[in-house]
Amino acid sequence: MSLSRRDPLVVGSVVGDVLDPFTRLVSLKVTYGHREVTNGLDLRPSQVLNKPIVEIGGDDFRNFYTLVIFSPSFLLSSLI
Repeated sequence: MSLSRRDPLVVGSVVGDVLDPFTRLVSLKVTYGHREVTNGLDLRPSQVLNKPIVEIGGDDFRNFYTLVIFSPSFLLSSLI
């Protein structure tokens, strides 16, 4: 599944400014309660009291993945 101009990562300039273009190999789904997290979604602290449910790669349990979370804005502010 390649990235298109309608992809939120492209529209939000994450791809191009922060990441080089890439081809997605697996799916990623993050939910808090019954609400799926999407790019640009603002969540209040009260909405993230519990751990999220993270699904990577669907139902194939033979593969293992590492999820790395970072904040580009934090990285930029630490360099200035």
